[in-house]
Amino acid sequence: MDQRVGAVEGLSWLKERPWRASVLAGFGGFLIIGALALVRDATTLPLIIPPFGASCVLVFGAPASPFARPRNVICGHLIAASMGFLATALFGFGVLGIATGVGFAIAAMMMTDTVHPPAGANPIVVALLHPDLSFLVVPVLIGATAIVASAKLYNALCRTIAVAG
Repeated sequence: MDQRVGAVEGLSWLKERPWRASVLAGFGGFLIIGALALVRDATTLPLIIPPFGASCVLVFGAPASPFARPRNVICGHLIAASMGFLATALFGFGVLGIATGVGFAIAAMMMTDTVHPPAGANPIVVALLHPDLSFLVVPVLIGATAIVASAKLYNALCRTIAVAG
């Protein structure tokens, strides 16, 4: 199946018009990143990190991918960010800490069956921003959970509307 059709899998009208799946996926990403940015601006909670944009590509554009499973998105982000903290605690915020963090994140996600490629960037974010451990909750846990929940709701809504229409 054409990957562009993956956003609302199984609907014949999308197979006939794959551009609709692309537009729906893009709009889904727009909505959740916009919502996280609005909450950030209204509350000063740092709810956005660059890897979340790539997570949206998977959960809205290729939701059938194993990398887009809720467990992979949420746990992958948490595990990878944790590995960033471990690596920078052991080796500092320089090259060795960054590289080790990414290596630890890949290994840990593979060992726990929670591989989520966008999360591989989290150790780099940790090394560059030097956040405290609350980073694991805000933005990582809350942001990843919001992305997963919104994608589930949005993709189900798109399927319902398509079936009704």
